[in-house]
Amino acid sequence: MSDLNELVDDYLAIWNETDPAARRAKIDAVWTADCSYIDPMAEAHGRDQLDATIGAVQAQFPGFVFTLGEGVDIHHEQARFTWELGAEGAEAMVVGFDVAVFEDGRIRSVYGFLDEIRTP
Repeated sequence: MSDLNELVDDYLAIWNETDPAARRAKIDAVWTADCSYIDPMAEAHGRDQLDATIGAVQAQFPGFVFTLGEGVDIHHEQARFTWELGAEGAEAMVVGFDVAVFEDGRIRSVYGFLDEIRTP
């Protein structure tokens, strides 16, 4: 279980990595080659599309960071967890939860859901 918890931590760290080369290296290390990411606003298949999607989200929300919500629920090579997105130290502007599916110690797919979007 702890390895999968670490992958969830790595997942959020990738979304917060603003250096493109460092972010891509982390994606290559943590995600499977045929990975997928799907949420209500985006769909990415493969590491290249995933990297582009994360870069686009960072451009849309400059200076915002993803933080882990309360707890990670893990069973059978999958995890669900809540997250928040906002300026560091401020109230989150977006709250959601993701379901991650793992394969051979890497992230295979993530399905994201948006629970709350706040306007300033």
